[in-house]
Amino acid sequence: MTDQKDSQDKTHFGFEQVKVDEKQDKVADVFHSVASKYDIMNDLMSGGVHRIWKRLTIEQSGVRRGHKVLDIAGGTGDLTMRFSRLVGAEGQVVLADINDSMLKVGRDRLMDRGITGNVEFVQANAEALPFPDNTFDCITIAFGLRNVTFKEKALASMARVLKPGGKVMVLEFSKTNNPLLTKAYDLYSFSLLPKIGKLIAGDEESYRYLAESIRMHPDQETLKGMMEEAGLSQCKYQNMTGGIVALHTGIKP
Repeated sequence: MTDQKDSQDKTHFGFEQVKVDEKQDKVADVFHSVASKYDIMNDLMSGGVHRIWKRLTIEQSGVRRGHKVLDIAGGTGDLTMRFSRLVGAEGQVVLADINDSMLKVGRDRLMDRGITGNVEFVQANAEALPFPDNTFDCITIAFGLRNVTFKEKALASMARVLKPGGKVMVLEFSKTNNPLLTKAYDLYSFSLLPKIGKLIAGDEESYRYLAESIRMHPDQETLKGMMEEAGLSQCKYQNMTGGIVALHTGIKP
């Protein structure tokens, strides 16, 4: 499976069919809307479990002192904050996000915590990363790939800017393998999540889109194949919470 497009100029925005050149702006509108409440909503949506998923990602990254890390769709800076401590003064972390509202929230949050010296903030499109070839030791994208219009382009762009031997890590909502869990997850996602979004963030539609975008995202095996097609090797994935989330990894040969 490639990016879900039914024709040359159509793609999915959640369950809706939109023109390819409209999706980026529509996704931007969603994240402009939710940026200020993003952390609160993450905790409510996942019951705080997103912190465990991210911690496991950090633990498996292999990032150490002096490394250069790219955190794509870094949003409010959860991963960047932890990577900043790992790489130390000799290393660097680039928090990249296509959405300037999310980038500002992340920058303010990290500055409030005194994390500035080894962190750079870059507004960038994952499909065309503005960095030289072979720049980063590790690249992460957490809960962001499903919002990218052309995922193959984004994965190829990541592979290009990754150093040989470096690791790409994709943490993303995925497909459950338990029918009962799937049923409960669907009920929560489509019935409760939009209502929580309306109550807390005053935005029901954006959270309905986020739920739909999860369902339209490629399953574990498909995404693994896409990473291999992008030129990464040793591609594998680890299911978390019954497959609600999966961590995919790949190495640049």
